Parts: sequence; C-alpha cells; structure tokens
Amino acid sequence: MKFFLDTADIAEIKTGIAWGVVDGVTTNPSLYAKVGGSYEELLKEICGLTKGPVSAEVIADDADGMVAEGRAFAKIASNIVVKVPMTTAGLEAISRFKAEGIKTNCTLIFTANQGLMAAKAGASLISPFVGRLDDISEDGMTVIRELAEIFQHYDDLDHCEILAASIRHPRHVTESALCGAHVATMPLKVLEQMTKHPLTDKGIAQFKADWSKAKGGK
Repeated sequence: MKFFLDTADIAEIKTGIAWGVVDGVTTNPSLYAKVGGSYEELLKEICGLTKGPVSAEVIADDADGMVAEGRAFAKIASNIVVKVPMTTAGLEAISRFKAEGIKTNCTLIFTANQGLMAAKAGASLISPFVGRLDDISEDGMTVIRELAEIFQHYDDLDHCEILAASIRHPRHVTESALCGAHVATMPLKVLEQMTKHPLTDKGIAQFKADWSKAKGGK
C-alpha cells in the first residue's frame, strides 16, 4: 500500500519523506490556503522533494477551464497528477486528459458508482472521502470495499488506483488497507500516530532502564 501526505506544508513533507514511507503528496485549495504564496512555485518545490505523484487541484467548474488549468499544472513537473472533482464536467475533463497522456485524480467521491464512472473516464486515481462519510453516519469503508471488489472483476480498470482520502485516524488506514485501497493519503499527524503504541514506549523505557542498570553494575 502506498502512503501519500495530504498537505501543502513543505516542512511536513520533508519530515515524512525522511521517514522513508511517503510515496507521494496530495494538495487541494484548502491546504494551499494555509501556506499561501505562489501555488505553481509551491508545486514545483514539492515535486522536487518526491518522485511520487503530486496532486494539484483545478478550481474551474467547466471542462474547458479544468483542462486549461490542468495542462498548466502538467507542465510544472512530470510527476504532477491533475486533481479533478467528481462532476459531469470533471468526467469530460478526465477523459480529455487521458487522451493527452495527463494523469488525473478524481476527488470528492462518495459512492462506488461515482468511483466507477471516474475510472471508466480514465482517472489514474479515484479518491473516496471516508472521513466525511463517517461524519454523516455512513460507513466510509463501504465505498472502498465496493470499489475494490468491482476492480477485481474488470481488467480494463487496471489503469486506476483507489486512494482512500479524508483519513482522520490510524484505524482508517488499517481498514482502507484491509478493504483493498491501493493508496491512503493522510495528514502528517496521522502518519506519526501510526508509529505510536504505549507498549512500544514502555518497552523502550524498560530497555533503557535495564541497560543503565547493567552499565552501572559494571
């Protein structure tokens, strides 16, 4: 399973990459708003930090506008993936990007049908938002599970990967992996939480105490 960082913060990206477990980065307008500056320069810097996919989201509502923005993003670096919302205009844009050889990430997916349509249109990644579904008392993992099962039946969907998004806690990552997601994108906080367990901390403290006792005895 691939791990992406869901952030536009350069310091966070450098930290996650240093741990050796980050395979890519996803950004969106809200994440960019937290750091500001030039979006293009920010994307260029992120693409220089990782060889993995870097999602850059369009903000246009119409297909022509999405394609124009996406083409500009694609010129920034070879590992840019154009992030497109799940709408009819978005599907058209995804199809046109596919014809031009530009990879895409279809975002804001909340049903298996939406994910299936995005994959058929040619998306490289589809992003079900599991956390937001949980927020409205639906089971976000159901969408991941259904899409993973659908993908197993059809070889013509092999070009597309399921990316679990809106990850809120480590259990979301575990469940996404068990359900068959190819990728999980998460904040650095969740990635760090995945390394933690009180028994690990207790074990480290005990080993250090025993070592100091042994060294002191000598």
